[in-house]
Amino acid sequence: MLRLLHKAALLNSVFEIPFFCLLLFLPLLFSACREKADAAKNARPQGNQPVIVDVIVASPRSIDNVVEANGTVVANEYVELHPEISGRIIYLNVPEGAFVEKGTVIARINDADLQATLEKSKVQLDLYQKTEERDRKLLEIQGINQADYDLALNNVNSTKADISYTQAQIDKTVIRAPFSGIVGLRQVSPGAYVTPANIIATVQQLDRIKVDFTLPEQYTSVIKKGSLVDVQIDASGKTRRKGLIIATEPQISQTSRNLKVRAILQEGNGHPGAFVKVYVDAGRDKQAIMVPTNCIIPEDINNQLILVKGGKAKFVKVQTGVREANNVEITRGVDPGDTVVVTGVLFARPNSVLRVRNVKNLEKMTDASNQ
Repeated sequence: MLRLLHKAALLNSVFEIPFFCLLLFLPLLFSACREKADAAKNARPQGNQPVIVDVIVASPRSIDNVVEANGTVVANEYVELHPEISGRIIYLNVPEGAFVEKGTVIARINDADLQATLEKSKVQLDLYQKTEERDRKLLEIQGINQADYDLALNNVNSTKADISYTQAQIDKTVIRAPFSGIVGLRQVSPGAYVTPANIIATVQQLDRIKVDFTLPEQYTSVIKKGSLVDVQIDASGKTRRKGLIIATEPQISQTSRNLKVRAILQEGNGHPGAFVKVYVDAGRDKQAIMVPTNCIIPEDINNQLILVKGGKAKFVKVQTGVREANNVEITRGVDPGDTVVVTGVLFARPNSVLRVRNVKNLEKMTDASNQ
């Protein structure tokens, strides 16, 4: 009270408000503060008063166990065209966005020095071959010893190897399309000096589209080669297409504990790298215990639910499974017939007294949430 009067005196000195007006304002201030304190006091149970809760009775219900996974569109074949040797581009044929056949020349690197080296080696080879023929005839009549002939033959073979090596280097100056597909955007210009680190363009084969997606390891048993999944490419159109599972990664990721799966889209197309939704049927007409998602108490390792046992709150650790829009499956920790607290969860404490206000129906709660 003294503190409030002191503040009133300060206000009076600063704003020159009549002191009797401040005295009239103080009762209203006291009344507002008392109402807020009473509201906060009544928001939770006091002392041994029971916590008022709503509950549902756990019972198995039939659900469609369709697992939703995130996926990425992948081209059937994809390659980045890099030059194998460094040099200046003297020919460039990158029809951006056009279809090219396998073997089409995309670029050529200046190979004048290699061609000169090749011609030099051919001239040397001709000389060494003539020398080898003369030495062979002399060896037959004992005109020279075997060592001299072996040296001449070695020069022939060594020069042939040099020619093969130079020809291989010349072949590397020509960049060809490794398969038929669509050429991407050109990354270099004619006359540019490039190294194996430079990308000239990309080629992608889009006649067959792959979809890569991941699933938790618990669903490895439902993923089988040859089975079908639903793929939603266009998020706005909500159109689903069928995908055929062709392979799975043998090893589960040690960081995410997920299994990587690859499927081929049977119809339609998509842009490689695009995000898609994949729906996997993990077994229809499954019987499961479902509870509202908002009654789950999350923890670092496990989740918890509150059960009513003997009129008191019992906290139990649970494991969750399939998730719906508003409900989640409980795979362990709750048995059919258990009474699960769905409202008043924040005020309940272990072994605190509970008073059940209503026994709710899960289906009606779900319909109300969707409206």
